[in-house]
Amino acid sequence: MDFLEILSNFINQHAVPFILHLISAAVILIVGFAIAKLIIKKIRRCAFFEKLDSNIQSLIANTIKIILYTVIIIIAVEIVGVPGSTIIAILGSCGLAIGLALQGGLSNIAGGVIIMLFKPFHVGDYVTSDLGSGTVTDIGIFYTKLITPDNIAVSVPNSALSNSAISNYSVKETRRVDITVSIAFEADIDLAKKVLLASAETHDLVLKDPAPVVYVTEQADSAIKLQLRTWVNNSDYWAVKFDLTEDSKKALDKFSISIPYAQLDVHVKND
Repeated sequence: MDFLEILSNFINQHAVPFILHLISAAVILIVGFAIAKLIIKKIRRCAFFEKLDSNIQSLIANTIKIILYTVIIIIAVEIVGVPGSTIIAILGSCGLAIGLALQGGLSNIAGGVIIMLFKPFHVGDYVTSDLGSGTVTDIGIFYTKLITPDNIAVSVPNSALSNSAISNYSVKETRRVDITVSIAFEADIDLAKKVLLASAETHDLVLKDPAPVVYVTEQADSAIKLQLRTWVNNSDYWAVKFDLTEDSKKALDKFSISIPYAQLDVHVKND
């Protein structure tokens, strides 16, 4: 058997089938990816899917995309001649190695999924937690981004945020403003309460229902503490907070109701 005959047999028995399998695998990849994109596009246009939160839409779409692409790649590689069990074993080993290397990242992804599913807050809400406070601008897979009141961008890891207590100040339309003031023990409490109520009732942004109220909250060491409680629209909270803090002081001064400062009386005893 001469060299040309050996070469011809090799080409016919091995090279040609391999090339045909390779071409078939390429066709599977091209057609499969196109079909996968079409499926994802159809899912995105479903009425049910469009009602979901935008972050959940992205999460579901990306998950389906990864699953479909993985299945298509496995089919294409099997056509080339690599056993499916070998592919699964390799993917499992790679997944384990990546998982060990990216434990923090995976926990952030899990935290992001929890936030997207249970929705303790949405983009645009003002929230506070042990990790920071601010207006939510983006809920990502790894981080949630906040803008603080002094315009600083803060990125909070989702794993930590999903495990911390979160206060959402944007859920309700109204919010209570509390103003605490101190008056001297010898001051007229009833007059002080009337003065504080008048300062709140004349403010344009203070709601009439529930009506403002004033309570005596404490008899401190050197003063009587009163608290003015008013209700406002959420967006007006800080404007009313600042206004009433200033107006209450001016109103008490107008009626000569003193606001005492902390003091210490020292009695000297001569033996």
